[in-house]
Amino acid sequence: MRYFMILSFLLICNGTIPCQNNNAQKKLESHFTNYTIPLAKLMDSLKVNKRQAKIHVSKLKYVLSIDIGSKTIKSYPIVLGSDPFNDKLREGDRCTPEGKFRIKAMYPHKSWSKFIWFDYPNADSYKKHNQAKRNKTIPEHCTIGGDVGIHGVPTGADYAIDARQNWTWGCVSLKNKDIDEIYQFAYIGMEVEIEK
Repeated sequence: MRYFMILSFLLICNGTIPCQNNNAQKKLESHFTNYTIPLAKLMDSLKVNKRQAKIHVSKLKYVLSIDIGSKTIKSYPIVLGSDPFNDKLREGDRCTPEGKFRIKAMYPHKSWSKFIWFDYPNADSYKKHNQAKRNKTIPEHCTIGGDVGIHGVPTGADYAIDARQNWTWGCVSLKNKDIDEIYQFAYIGMEVEIEK
């Protein structure tokens, strides 16, 4: 019995018996557009200016994509706020905002690798916030919130993305290798569109 356990362990570690993680990785890679190809290589092969691209987030699909026009160049797995499907209406609701935004700042972050900060709240955000107060969907005293963006995960926590653990207060979160790649590509003023 002990011999069988040792042999099984060695076969798994050697790769003779595929690990569940390898199968999960292959499934992950097949679900996302060009996930294993570096973004810089894709952009070079298309010979397009990165200023033609936008970031698109589909909350229902848990996908962030880099799009040019209606074509997806590359897509990535994401997680969201702990209330992933409702639109952000107020501070602390843990919802990810929906709408069109622009990147206003980008900087390294000590906890989440990189932070790409977009301009929530914008004029449309305030319209929805004020309408929710008039409709009594949210209390009159609520503030709209802010500091929403796209960032990585704490070091070693990529599993949160694979497991779709919605852990943020409303931001979009990616694996650190993915936010690092997008960070090199993004620019101030780039459009970020988030939809349900």
